[in-house]
Amino acid sequence: MRRVRVSSKADYALRAMVQLAADTDDGPVTATRLADEQGIPLKFLHTVLSELRRARLVRSTRGPDGGFELWRPAHEITLADVLRTVDGPLVNVHDTSLVTLSYPGPARRLRDVWMAARVSLRDVFERVTVADLMTGQLPEPVTELADRYRRDVRHT
Repeated sequence: MRRVRVSSKADYALRAMVQLAADTDDGPVTATRLADEQGIPLKFLHTVLSELRRARLVRSTRGPDGGFELWRPAHEITLADVLRTVDGPLVNVHDTSLVTLSYPGPARRLRDVWMAARVSLRDVFERVTVADLMTGQLPEPVTELADRYRRDVRHT
């Protein structure tokens, strides 16, 4: 069974967004500077920034003082906004809508499990904003879940 996985693209997108939020007072930030500050391959970052721009999460400015900046304030952009932009739905089963998915016999409740998983991820990713990450002030329910993970000896 494959684990739920955060792609490199999603990781890079979140890191770029947080760096843009942190550098908001400096005006537009070049892709080269973002790549250097976050250790992201520049070519890959250009692809990620293009997707974020098409989704109106970042905007770009051309010219010698050009670069990228957040389209909206960091407190209005959730992690879910970014993740859905670069990777699609938070939980996806066979590229099928969970509403139309069905299983026969004793597996019939599996759809409910997938729905619960999607809601659980939403509870975290729609609650945390880019500003929360930037300031390090995560919502308490998210901090409690992270603490619960730290106490779990399995860590798998």
